[in-house]
Amino acid sequence: MSPRHLVAVRILAVLVVAFGLVYLGWRWGSTVPWPVWWIGVPLVIAETYSLGESVLYALTMWNAKRRPTAPPARPGLSVDVFITTYNEPLELVLNTAIHARDLDYPHATYILDDGDRPDFRRAAAAIRVGYITRGPEWQGRQRFAKAGNINNALYGTAGDFIAILDADQVPEPRFLDRVLGYFDDEAVAFVQTPQSFWNVDPADPLGSRAELFYGPIQQGKDGWGAAFFCGSNAVLRREAIMALGLTRFSRGARGRMRQALRRARWRLIDLQSRLALRDPAQLPVLDAALAALTVAERQHRTGEVLSEISWELQRGIRSAVTDGEAEATPAVISELDAVVESIEVARTDQAIAVHALDTSSITEDMATAMHLHAMGWTSVYHHEVLVHGLAPEDVRTMLTQRKRWASGSMQVFFGENPMLLRGLSFAQRLMYLATMTSYLNGFAALVYLAAPIVFLTTGVFPLAADAGVFVLYFAPMFLLCQLLFQVAGRGAGGLWRGQQMSFALFPTWISAALSGAAASLLGKHLSFSVTAKEKQGDGGADYRAIWPQLAALALLAVASVIGIVRAATGEAPLIATGLTLLWVGLDFALLSALIRAARYRGPSADISDPLPPGEELRRVVALVSNEDARREPALPVAPD
Repeated sequence: MSPRHLVAVRILAVLVVAFGLVYLGWRWGSTVPWPVWWIGVPLVIAETYSLGESVLYALTMWNAKRRPTAPPARPGLSVDVFITTYNEPLELVLNTAIHARDLDYPHATYILDDGDRPDFRRAAAAIRVGYITRGPEWQGRQRFAKAGNINNALYGTAGDFIAILDADQVPEPRFLDRVLGYFDDEAVAFVQTPQSFWNVDPADPLGSRAELFYGPIQQGKDGWGAAFFCGSNAVLRREAIMALGLTRFSRGARGRMRQALRRARWRLIDLQSRLALRDPAQLPVLDAALAALTVAERQHRTGEVLSEISWELQRGIRSAVTDGEAEATPAVISELDAVVESIEVARTDQAIAVHALDTSSITEDMATAMHLHAMGWTSVYHHEVLVHGLAPEDVRTMLTQRKRWASGSMQVFFGENPMLLRGLSFAQRLMYLATMTSYLNGFAALVYLAAPIVFLTTGVFPLAADAGVFVLYFAPMFLLCQLLFQVAGRGAGGLWRGQQMSFALFPTWISAALSGAAASLLGKHLSFSVTAKEKQGDGGADYRAIWPQLAALALLAVASVIGIVRAATGEAPLIATGLTLLWVGLDFALLSALIRAARYRGPSADISDPLPPGEELRRVVALVSNEDARREPALPVAPD
């Protein structure tokens, strides 16, 4: 963003805030229709939320950072390229692996196959790249989806830098050369590049081109020191993510030890009270054990090393058993052994103790970046398309993908809210908050759909004000918000499509918010849905996937007819009805994007892959297929 452009954005941002505050002051102060609060209050809350999102957007754009060209990559850096896969087809993964293998900068390439497929193992050997899958230690244990796959691979590799690519994200040869130079700054934890999709029609009916996010928004977050890690097309410093894993493990272990010491004290006090009547000779043993426990509690409060606390407690309890005047009974010894065992908090029932990438959310990328920033590491957004991927080709797959993103973000919002996370600057907190709260838009959209329907069908107006006065207050703020959005996003395509999808996906956002809240607050499990890389369904229009939006359109249409009839017969005011019909028209324009999405049948034939599969890929696939055929047992011949 040029200096002149940035000045224009900042002027608009100030105007949006000023006119927005005037509007909200007027709305809350004198226009809430308390007799019909059930529609009036939700509407003014929704408006307050929407203005808040506009302010967060303005703040993001306020400090947009246009980075100069990165320094050249220093020779001799140790780099591992990870290609994550679970159930994607062999041809897709091999195309990415071959292009990753052929990157210009020296590196090692690994296929991380969470599906543990023999043909993938043979194919990896054929193209001379590494192959990593999970070992038996993962059997019967939580796997943590993609984050667990990467964390597992970190223990089998040694590169100082880790480039992560999804199975369908094919890199250009210069990918590493263009980003490794940023790591000359030893505080940089990761560099993120845009996610770009080649299989998208120019009209982008599914809203896959996130050009506003992978552009102005990421540049804005970068300006505030909060560029996001987005799970693919990024390079991370191993030291940073391993430090994060160790810090989180240590913090968790310290909390577990505090709880274990508390439970151990109550356990010994309970045993002491029971033995006071049955076997008082054992009380000196328990007194000595409680004294050792008191020492351990004091060491924990003063921040002693956890292993030292466990060792000293074990020695103290052993002395209580062996050095006392009375011989401890087997029952007492068993109880004391159990206490010692419970304090060994470094033990874990997971396959690996330290998880470098965050495993607390299905959006491991956002959570990892947030905690890295909280630790003081910095990040870089490099605004250059260096990797070409595949976008969903049908509406159902798109909705599944968006729900996973939103659910994981809301899981972090409710579980590890950035406003409460120590270590983040205030600006960084707001940058994370802006992304997370954007998914609450589903509830606001529901209100914006319900309010005009209520008025047109019942005559209940959701605000107590003259329609003309409302326009005078509302129009400047609304137009300024739209102008800010367009000016700040200048040069980014798909701005209108982005607005449509943000509104039209309201059922997905509501479901995701509820799922994320349930996962964080109630411990409900959130499944990680791998985005299908091939078109789902029979190729026809999929209207069942968008039935809530179709129902909303039908209700708006019926309400409009009723409202027109009521206005024509004098039962409803003409100006208020006219303004509400304009409101309905905007709702129609926003929701209509989903009809086009449901009818989408994939990219047109004239769209070509910029990094297509080569002859080597076809040869390796044929080789693996022939090996599979030879390995299959012969079918029995039916008797005559």
